Amino acid sequence: MYLIVGLGNPEPEYSNTRHNMGFDVINTLAKKHDIKVEKQGFDSLYGTGIIENEKVILVKPQTYMNLSGDAIIQFVNYYKISLDNVIVIYDDVDILSGTVKIRKKGGAGTHNGMKSVVQNLNSTEFPRVRIGTGFPIKDVNLIEYVLCKLPKDEYNILFKGIETGVTAIEKILKDGIDNAMNVINCS
Repeated sequence: MYLIVGLGNPEPEYSNTRHNMGFDVINTLAKKHDIKVEKQGFDSLYGTGIIENEKVILVKPQTYMNLSGDAIIQFVNYYKISLDNVIVIYDDVDILSGTVKIRKKGGAGTHNGMKSVVQNLNSTEFPRVRIGTGFPIKDVNLIEYVLCKLPKDEYNILFKGIETGVTAIEKILKDGIDNAMNVINCS
C-alpha cells in the first residue's frame, strides 16, 4: 500500500495558487483514476483506490501547510505504512515553473510543509515529487508569491508540471522510483 500525499492548504480559498501544487496533483490523479478524495479523517480528505495495480491512499491534509506532518503521521501509524511507500508531492520555488523532480530522500529545504513532514516522520528517508513553481522576481515577498491567485496563462504553465507530477506518481508505482527518476528527472 502507498500513501500519496499532496501538500497544500484547504480549498477553495487557496486553489489556483503555487502553494497548492500538491493538492492539484492529487486532484488530477484522483480524477484520472476515478478515486474520490472525499473521506474525512486523520485531519485530512482522502480516498482509496488502485493505480498501476497498487493499492493507494490519496491524501490532502486539511491542517494547513505548516502542520502537514501532523496528518501524515496519523496515516503512517494507523496503516503501518513503510516510509519507502510514503510519497509526498509539493511545490518548490527552486525549480523552474512546470518542471518536476523526483527524489528518493532528502531534507526539507525552506519548505515549511516539508519541515513538518520530516519532523513528524522523524526521517528524511521517504520519496518526494517536487513541482517547480519558479522563484519570485526581486522585491516580491515569498509568502505572497506562493499564496497569490495565478493568472490563467501562468497557471497553464504550472499545469504542465501538474500533469508531469501525475505521470511521475504512475511511473513510481509501475516501474519503481529509480526508473521513474531516470525518466522524469531527465526530461
